Amino acid sequence: MNVLILGSGGREHAFAWKIKQSNLLNKLFIAPGNAGTAQLGVNLNLNPTNFEALKEAVINHNIKLVVVGPEDPLVRGIHDFFKHTKELENTIVIGPQKYAAQLEGSKEFAKEFMYRHKIPTAAYQSFTKNNLEAGYSFLESLNPPYVLKADGLAAGKGVLIIEDLEEAKYELKEMLTKQKFGAASAKVVIEEFLDGIELSCFVLTDGDSYIKLPNAKDYKRIGEGDTGLNTGGMGAVSPVPFVDKAFLDKVENKVIKPTIEGLKKDKIPYKGFIFFGLIKVGNQPKVIEYNCRMGDPETEVVIPRIETDFLELLIATGNSELSKKTIKFKEESACTVMLVSGGYPEAYDKGKQIFGLPEVTSSIPFHAGTITQNNQLLTNGGRVIAITSYGRNFKEALQKSYQNITKISFDGMNYRKDIGFDL
Repeated sequence: MNVLILGSGGREHAFAWKIKQSNLLNKLFIAPGNAGTAQLGVNLNLNPTNFEALKEAVINHNIKLVVVGPEDPLVRGIHDFFKHTKELENTIVIGPQKYAAQLEGSKEFAKEFMYRHKIPTAAYQSFTKNNLEAGYSFLESLNPPYVLKADGLAAGKGVLIIEDLEEAKYELKEMLTKQKFGAASAKVVIEEFLDGIELSCFVLTDGDSYIKLPNAKDYKRIGEGDTGLNTGGMGAVSPVPFVDKAFLDKVENKVIKPTIEGLKKDKIPYKGFIFFGLIKVGNQPKVIEYNCRMGDPETEVVIPRIETDFLELLIATGNSELSKKTIKFKEESACTVMLVSGGYPEAYDKGKQIFGLPEVTSSIPFHAGTITQNNQLLTNGGRVIAITSYGRNFKEALQKSYQNITKISFDGMNYRKDIGFDL
């Protein structure tokens, strides 16, 4: 089977690395990919949201399965485009249709879904510029800190957590009337703050049955001790050491099952990944958010822990036969540390030469923002390379990643030296 992976980050490199191991694979294509994916398959210089160009590529390369990495093509309706295009209707698309993708694309849609299906989450209300005063009143009814979320997609940057009430009112006004996060903040969801420790759980579902993937915890802030600006993610650990079987059973019974059943009740077809952003409050799970795709950099620790043929699971998802499959995980922990460009997540330079990668041993370098030009490996994004390692526990795995990072260098290279500090 010929497979196409959409996206260009560490998540897509991890998918490619795993799918490449399958005996069911004939040819692998990645659009647009990066320097790492180019070593595993053929990179196609295509934008994942240019559906017409993708259609041409799928037909020309006889592609039978498409794995959608990032959220943008899903929220824009790539699955629907394939479904309603005669030449593409038999191509398997791993990723939900546009309506279902609102679980990630609209915070309000997700919140209404959770309330409807009694899935534990924070109390909330949503507001537009037309009821700004009501937004102020709702803020006054809450205890600090105050959580403001842009309703739409804001590339992981549309969430503010503010201690001061007046500042929260000011930021609400900025988001709604001055579009601080663009069109994404034309509507803002205000939530009660939940105090606890966060983790991520993932399932692959064909809309009827599901398979649980390994859990993980990622680290979003740029600075040590979880300080500074939010990023796309600076590192991740799997499995999460602070959760036991009893807690994971609660996650399954209170969150995962009601979500899958809720999709069925609402007659929302869903084939793909669901990411549950959770917070452990006391000993209870609550949902912070859904994503309709795998997280990044969590994928770089979740995928390496899967022993089962991943492509076989994806094909079963497309054919609504997931109930016939089981999944096996490695017992070992996997940890990843993200190397980022100087200045990220704000302005940063690209095109810096990367040295030392061939010296890395006993770790897996997953490329995120890289490109090869004139036989030189160069930086091509804010997040550059994720260094993933296995270990008997997360500390041993992290130690290996940090040892290998000392062999790598590029101008301005930055990374967090305290991944796992709170575990």
